[in-house]
Amino acid sequence: MHGPIVLSISVWLMYHNWSAMETAAHGHPSSAWGWPVFAVGLVLYAVGRSQGILLFEIGSIIWLLAALLLLQRGTAALKSQWFGLFFMLFMVPLPSPVVDTVTMPMKMAVSYAAENVLFWAGYPIGRNGVTLQIGQYRLLVADACAGLHTLLTLEALGLLYLRLVQRDSLFRNVGLALLIVPISFTANVIRVISLSLITYHLGDKAGQGFLHSFAGLVLFLSALLLIIAIDSLLHVAERLRGKRLGAMGVAA
Repeated sequence: MHGPIVLSISVWLMYHNWSAMETAAHGHPSSAWGWPVFAVGLVLYAVGRSQGILLFEIGSIIWLLAALLLLQRGTAALKSQWFGLFFMLFMVPLPSPVVDTVTMPMKMAVSYAAENVLFWAGYPIGRNGVTLQIGQYRLLVADACAGLHTLLTLEALGLLYLRLVQRDSLFRNVGLALLIVPISFTANVIRVISLSLITYHLGDKAGQGFLHSFAGLVLFLSALLLIIAIDSLLHVAERLRGKRLGAMGVAA
């Protein structure tokens, strides 16, 4: 489901950066490297389409767009539009064995964290693998709640935030980029806790109905709020670090 959203955002990013690309590419010749890149894209598409390999078929779009930029505007245009093309990687589906291998440990970790938080809060909850038993209700932590696709979507959200705010500080950019993974994990835990509480207080029908979709909104909203909060904390830490270094310089 997130593929069309990622593609739309990528197209918007490239459109938004189009005038800057034209300025950067002005006076620069087209690049002949576009032809081999175009050939690679065609081969990937042909193989992916004929063999049903979505990784190749969808991934070929990035190669073909990069080739068109090289052929029409040159390397300067490709450098200018690199983030839009890079962002498209998040719409490329990974092989099922990779997804299954990574998803199960993630679901186990999210289930464990949600169980302990709710137990600490005084709720009657137990866990068997990725199944939570809260009161008389049983919830299965599905792939959609704590899977690799959800993690990648939240990673894309974090990188998009970094791109839009465009901080000049290397400390804040690198720090936030590294913390996106634990932020994504925390947001998944919040979603599972929300679903568990909805089911416990309002019943199984509410947990599996409209409010289940609402919990998905909670996931992305909590992730966005966590990203903004961590970014603010990094800003405070950077200011304190600057003041400390300034005081050390004065003392010296």
